[in-house]
Order: sequence, then structure tokens, then C-alpha cells
Amino acid sequence: MSRLHSELSRLYLAQPAGAQAAVDAADLLDANGLTRALVLGLARPADWNALSPVWQGVQADLELPAPAIAVCGTEGYQLWFSLAQPVSVAQAQAFLEGLRLRYLNEVAPARIACSPTPGGHARLVPAPLADAGQWSAFVSADLAAVFADDPSLDLPPGEDNQADLLSRLKNIRPAEFDAALQRLRPEAVPLAASGAAVVATTASQTPQAFLLAVMNDASVPLALRIEAAKALLPEDPSR
Repeated sequence: MSRLHSELSRLYLAQPAGAQAAVDAADLLDANGLTRALVLGLARPADWNALSPVWQGVQADLELPAPAIAVCGTEGYQLWFSLAQPVSVAQAQAFLEGLRLRYLNEVAPARIACSPTPGGHARLVPAPLADAGQWSAFVSADLAAVFADDPSLDLPPGEDNQADLLSRLKNIRPAEFDAALQRLRPEAVPLAASGAAVVATTASQTPQAFLLAVMNDASVPLALRIEAAKALLPEDPSR
């Protein structure tokens, strides 16, 4: 196993990468649909000045390890969070939606992409992009702004360089993840019904309750409410 594959396995893969030559999004979800990789992306256009407060805030406000920063062509910038223990898609979406509401509430929802979703996961970085000759890659925080006009590389990134960047990152431990979910909970969520009923969230709120609150919040964009509803659907036993 190469150094890069070893670091990807340590941080993001649901199963050890082994000696395979390549890994993809399928390797980010295990047989039970759990994941250790949570991805928050911002594009249309790519704007590191808008996303950097998330990168800084999760460290300063939520006391979490720094996420990896990736440039992904038309998908713009991505932040990759690594969990020590896998979580469900619903838990992942609750965390990412909490980050969106806290740090990106002024950004148009159509510019934001969160993975995993009930339909799948983001494509693993680094990888060739649809544009011929372009590659996604992990980049350092001090160089992220350089890629604002063209968030991609013209050549395949060096594996040793990518491994070096990832080797400095740490997993989010379960206690840290649970504490961050509590801090990200909305203070109060209005129901999408007549009257002024308000549901106050508490520290014991589960990720499922968080998603239910998002689904019922008339102030949340419809697309995100639909995603929350999809995440709450029961698993299809035939799959």
C-alpha cells in the first residue's frame, strides 16, 4: 500500500484500502451505509473567502481537528472531515447542516453540497476530473485562496505531497463529534404550520430529531428540507 492510500485509509475509508491501485466513493460507505468521511463543498463560484470561516470555526468554536481542504474543479472547494468511528448518513447530514446554518447561512443553498446523502457519497480526492487533464487534489490552507479562479490542478498531484498533507490531520473522536452536534443544534425551530408553535431543541436531541426539525422548518430552503425528509425514510429491506 502506498503512503497516500495508507493515509486515505486512516482518515476516510470505510474498509482498509489494501493494495488496490485506486479507491473511489464506494469505499467511503460500509456495508451498513455508515461513513467516516463527511464532506462540505462550496461552488458556483468557488469562493475560499466564504468557506474559510467554516475551516477556522470548527477548530476555534467547536474544538475539532482541522478538516482537509480540497479543490475539485466545477465542484469548487471541499472540506473533508475524518471521524474515528463511522456514523449514519442521518448523523452526517445533521452535522453538515449544522455547519451550514452556523457558518454559511448567507450563502445560496444551491452553491453548497453535503456528502454523504441517501443517494451516495462525494468522489474521493485526488482524482481526474471531467475536464480533460484536470485533477482534484488536497491543498494546504495557506495555498487554498490561490485556486479561486481555477479550483483544480493541471497535472496529477504528487502522491507523496498529498500523503504529507493528510498525515498532519487527525480523526474526530466520538466524544468530540457528539459535543459538536450539541453545539450546532438550532436554538429554536418554527414548525411549518399555522400558529406560532415553536419546538425548542435540547442537548439530548438526536440526529433524527435534528433532521425532523429541519424538515419542518419553513425558513429552511425547500431542497434541504427534501434532503432531510429523504434521510429520515426507513431503509429499504430489499437492498
